[in-house]
Amino acid sequence: MWELVSITHLTKIKLSALVMGAVMVAGLIATVSAAEYSAGSGPDDWWTVYPDQHPDAGSEVDHPQWILDELEDKPVLILDHSSGKCKACIDQESYVDAVLEEYGDEVTYENLISGGSDLKAEELFDIYDPNGGKSYIPLTIALTLVEDSEGNVVVGWHSMEDAAGGEEMVRSYVEDAIDYHEENVGDWDA
Repeated sequence: MWELVSITHLTKIKLSALVMGAVMVAGLIATVSAAEYSAGSGPDDWWTVYPDQHPDAGSEVDHPQWILDELEDKPVLILDHSSGKCKACIDQESYVDAVLEEYGDEVTYENLISGGSDLKAEELFDIYDPNGGKSYIPLTIALTLVEDSEGNVVVGWHSMEDAAGGEEMVRSYVEDAIDYHEENVGDWDA
């Protein structure tokens, strides 16, 4: 009878260890695949250089120092838009505001008005328009820290013109930005 109890006890220990191992593996997989978008050069990727659709595709981006400074603490979300009655600008601002209600403490947010005297707003269109050139529609920019193809932690960015994709698209990039930043900030050499 004592042997049966020992085998049962030993079986419980092995089963517990197996379950713990499965839970740990599942957690690791969830952590590794938490981000929806990966670093790359395609239209939906986090870009580390200018994306495929940009005239300077593959070239390095000269990020403004104030963005690099902000990235030391948090990912950055920027809405660069007009102050007029641009419907896409109004829509995109409402999408960004809805996402900030949930994640506002986890990102640095800049709401910039383009087409006037704000040089920062004009500069960002020149740097981060995904197609190159300047547009007069809203430009939403998310910046974070990602690993490049060589395993180095670098600035990763994604920008979107207009209000295409709505709140869900803004939300998914902000969630990614937060996840990537938490994962990589300790290895970033600003």
